[in-house]
Amino acid sequence: MDSSSQDKSLPATERKLQQARKDGQASRSKDLSHLAVLGAGSAALLVLAPTFMERFKLAMGQQLSFTASTLANNGSMLDRLQDMVLIGMIASAVFAGIVMVAAVGSAVAAGGWVTSLKPIMPDLSRLNPISGFGRLFSKEQVTEVIKLIAITAVLITVAWTFLSNSLNTVALLVLQPSAASIQQLANWITSGMSLLLLVVFALAAIDVPLQTFLMKSRLKMSHQEVKQEHKESDGNPQMKGKMRARAREVAQRSSVGAVPKADFVLMNPTHFAVALRYDEKTMRAPQVIAKGADLVAMKIRDMAKAHSVPVFQSPMLARALYAHAEINGEIPSALYTAVAQVLAYVYRVKAAMRGEGTMPDSFPQPDVPPELDPLSKTILAEATP
Repeated sequence: MDSSSQDKSLPATERKLQQARKDGQASRSKDLSHLAVLGAGSAALLVLAPTFMERFKLAMGQQLSFTASTLANNGSMLDRLQDMVLIGMIASAVFAGIVMVAAVGSAVAAGGWVTSLKPIMPDLSRLNPISGFGRLFSKEQVTEVIKLIAITAVLITVAWTFLSNSLNTVALLVLQPSAASIQQLANWITSGMSLLLLVVFALAAIDVPLQTFLMKSRLKMSHQEVKQEHKESDGNPQMKGKMRARAREVAQRSSVGAVPKADFVLMNPTHFAVALRYDEKTMRAPQVIAKGADLVAMKIRDMAKAHSVPVFQSPMLARALYAHAEINGEIPSALYTAVAQVLAYVYRVKAAMRGEGTMPDSFPQPDVPPELDPLSKTILAEATP
């Protein structure tokens, strides 16, 4: 096998892509997941924070109010603590649910839904230090390192620019009233988060097609792999040939029952038998309704004699029809003349038996093209040096 056949230069076939998805392999973008988590988390904070803060302030006001009965009943403090924990757990669960839905949705959007336990199954081959060292310098890892360096440089540049332009404004917040300074600080944080999301969005827009390209590159196939897949899909040619031969044999055996409907049977003289039928009103050309070799041929002959169907010896035509005509199919156009000669002879014989004419002479020798006779091909091939 030449080395060129092992060059993985061909795109993955549909079967390999489906197998990869069954194995849990799909295009995933970490940057898209980061964007979804940060964006959904920030949106949830902006939308839900005022409501939760109001409820939190109300709960804190209720918990920090004490009366004589509260001081007398020390067990009520534990109930108050449980109420505050419940509020915090509800707020955390809602926030976590929003972020989780965003993370799962981003993964599905990048590579579709994949259901497979194979990625989390133990694999001892991953513990091999030699193969692990090789994976450190794979194309995917090198691309990932370069991407991380570029992302870090972009984030540092953006953060430095944002902080340097707004640091003086933030420092002057200590001179303003608390309510105004807190509001401006919230606006400053919101602006910084929006800028961060914009950068992550730009990175995700680059990373999603990049991950798709890397995955397709990783699944590329060699010429030999494509040939092997086609062979596995189509099945073993030898086995398929045996199955087709078996199917033909079964069809030939079952076709013996149609012999009584035939107009005549041609034989060679014992190896092959072909039964033909022609109805000029319903058929465009004569059809083979039964054929067989050896024992099946003998059964066709016996069935024909039992039902008074004429049986003629025409070796070349019988061999040609057996080789080139299918059961319940029309005869080849190249054999129209030969079969027509036999049909004319059969019609004259039947007319003579009805007293409508004289009995014809000997059975004609049909004109069969030599190239359609399998025996002629074999003799020619053996004679060719």
